[in-house]
Amino acid sequence: MKTYFMGIDTGTNSSKGVIIDEECNIVATHQTEHFMENPLPGFYEHDADKDWWGDFCIISNNLLKKSGVSAHQIKAVGASALGADCLPVDENCKPLRKAILYGIDSRATDEIEELTELYGEEQIKKWYGRELCSSDVMPKILWVKNKEPDVYRKTFKFLTGSSFITAKLTGNYVVDRFLGLASFNPLYNPRTWEPVPELCEYVCRPSQLATIKEATDIAGYVTEEASEETGLAVGTPVITGTDDSGAEAISAGVVAAGKMMIQFGSSIYMILGTNELVDDDRLWREEFIVPGLCDISAGTNAAGSLTKWYRDTIFNDFVINETQTGNNAYENMMVNLDDIPPGSNGLITLPYFAGERTPINDPLARGLVIGLDLSHTRDHLYKSALEGVGYSINQQIKLMESHEEVFIDKIYAVGGGAQNNKWLQIVADIIGKDIYTPKETVGACYGDAMMAALGVKYPGFESFDDLTRYIKSGEKYAPNEDNFEKYQCYQGLYDSLYDKNKEVMHHLSSLHNDTHE
Repeated sequence: MKTYFMGIDTGTNSSKGVIIDEECNIVATHQTEHFMENPLPGFYEHDADKDWWGDFCIISNNLLKKSGVSAHQIKAVGASALGADCLPVDENCKPLRKAILYGIDSRATDEIEELTELYGEEQIKKWYGRELCSSDVMPKILWVKNKEPDVYRKTFKFLTGSSFITAKLTGNYVVDRFLGLASFNPLYNPRTWEPVPELCEYVCRPSQLATIKEATDIAGYVTEEASEETGLAVGTPVITGTDDSGAEAISAGVVAAGKMMIQFGSSIYMILGTNELVDDDRLWREEFIVPGLCDISAGTNAAGSLTKWYRDTIFNDFVINETQTGNNAYENMMVNLDDIPPGSNGLITLPYFAGERTPINDPLARGLVIGLDLSHTRDHLYKSALEGVGYSINQQIKLMESHEEVFIDKIYAVGGGAQNNKWLQIVADIIGKDIYTPKETVGACYGDAMMAALGVKYPGFESFDDLTRYIKSGEKYAPNEDNFEKYQCYQGLYDSLYDKNKEVMHHLSSLHNDTHE
């Protein structure tokens, strides 16, 4: 009887799952869509029961049905989800409120200031290598404690996305070391992986935190109740899992120093393997999922969400056309861009439409389009937006490479946006480096399934290095040297725009927020 592994990933706007065989061949895939709620400026939420667990159950059942694989042939399951989320649940793992999402949610600015004042900037930088920001879970937990005391009082555990799904599957509350020691920093002791009582005392009770395990450790086994909902066999091993970006990085081969992933999702997330922790308060650093490997990571808040905004707001006629003819709106939006030269005839876009993470870590930053004249069309605006994301990526790559001990050996582009070959070419031209796509592009769920095989130590899956046998390169995007040279001037201007406009952005942000109070 053949052996199979299942992986399911939950993202910002969709969830996706895969079944693979012992050679990492894809047997079946399934995807569902959901919506991110934005009830107030800076507030971004998911309904965990519906969007996370509901999607998991739908996908699991459909994968088994599509593949014809018996549930008993699934030897292990891995799940990943959005990274630094904050979900309070009761003793029955019932969510007590909507899940507060990762760094895109900036509601906890007061709590960031409170914690910084309490511990001091020097201590914060010792813990994080940077300032506190919206990607950290600690201020989100404190926000619940401060703003929703009834919810806090009832909270049995504060979970992130993968922790919630794993708990629903097994009844055990775990978080992987990568997320636990980074996103929940400094609530866990990095040496013992145990909660730090004196820190938790101010933010939450130690008992409210999940147990840390390695991402590939067995978290537990599918319960009878979970079996009924998912179609999986009772007793199927479930690994601890991790966040979506980490799982996707594994699927692209980030298992050694110098390997880099650029994830083109609703946001951009970049992970570069390093030999040691590198402190830079403009970027993030963690001990990565792979034991002994560190990483530098960075994030641009608006990428796919920015292209979606353009589609729905500026190119709405293409959306209408898609419903009538089936012609993909995103593909139609790219048709005229080849006729527009690098720099979009003098336009630069700062893609801070949802605030920004690295390198500025400013939730009050706002989008900016500069250089407009009457000759510009919506095509110029759209290409400038794609270039703006490219400038952001390049800005962060340059910061990473400014550290002597950091090097980039190979860059993989993954995620839904990586299917846009023109966008990848634009980014390659801007950064002046080759970009590759993996041959298998199903995303984080592919990494989840591979890590599930590692978790049960299936023959051929003894270590992360073994995964490189199964990861093959797909397309290569080599930079156009002429375009690279033209983009350098625009890059310099891009790099200067935030500092020159920060004050105005913050003023506009406060005016906008005042209208929603």
